[in-house]
Amino acid sequence: MTKKDPYKILGVSGNATQDEVKRAYRQLAKKYHPDRNPNDGSAEANFKEVQAAYEVLGDPQRRAQYDRFGAGGPAPDIHNWASGGASPFEDMRVDFGGIGDLTSVFEQFFSRGGARPRRRSTARQAQPRGADLEHVVELSFEEAARGTTRDVLLTAGGTGAQPERIEIRIPAGVNDGQRIRVKGKGQEGPGGRGDLMIRCRIRAHAYFRRDGHDILLNLPLTLTEAALGTKVEIPTLDGPAVVTVPPGTSSGTKLRLRGKGVRDQRSGDVGDLFAVVRIIAPRRLSTRARELLEQLRDEVDEQPRRNAGWPV
Repeated sequence: MTKKDPYKILGVSGNATQDEVKRAYRQLAKKYHPDRNPNDGSAEANFKEVQAAYEVLGDPQRRAQYDRFGAGGPAPDIHNWASGGASPFEDMRVDFGGIGDLTSVFEQFFSRGGARPRRRSTARQAQPRGADLEHVVELSFEEAARGTTRDVLLTAGGTGAQPERIEIRIPAGVNDGQRIRVKGKGQEGPGGRGDLMIRCRIRAHAYFRRDGHDILLNLPLTLTEAALGTKVEIPTLDGPAVVTVPPGTSSGTKLRLRGKGVRDQRSGDVGDLFAVVRIIAPRRLSTRARELLEQLRDEVDEQPRRNAGWPV
């Protein structure tokens, strides 16, 4: 980093957003931080330049002043940066084009004219937090629907830090791929620790599946059960329940059990369970069974394709 243009130091364009400037600063500050580069004078010098460049570009007002006057242009009037009236900076002029070290500019800002240097606590607050961490947890269908807890072992501290075990609460109703934020459990940084992001992965169930906060369950029925009607015991998250199949039920019909779905995290409402009818035709027929079905075909005058509007 030999050029003293703050944009070049941070590696961003003049059109970069404030968020892009902040991200670039965090990456470089982490890269050159003295704690990560002990006894490396070059890294320390780069770290100081990055800090100084962010002092210019991280503050929208200072950035606008630099963009306006820039290197080679007219020197900015520091007095205009004050809130008005007499200012200890009134007679001070700074030419950004001829500076040898950006850090010295800010030493002037906070030491001349009786201005007090910032306190360490304020400086720390201005520093970026550490990076966020991501940890994937695998959940069963039931755990995701009802909620559960997981123990996570973190190694987010610096060199020699002891692993930290924390208990994570997984709320009821999480979706596959959903992230849960745990504040202050990420990597260490100059401005404090980042956050821990828990990403949920939900294993497929043998017969349940999710549709929002509703649960779908295929319900296999025989021809006679669907035609004559019946009562069937089905599984739910709360245990077995009985569903009534009306006579003449068609394949694809959804039979509802209210309140047997998944709880909504925000509203607290609970979805429903739908048993989706699937009529299973017999694969093997005895001679007598075939005769009975043929009699049923002749006896029942059903024309489903014509009723559906087909040209038959």
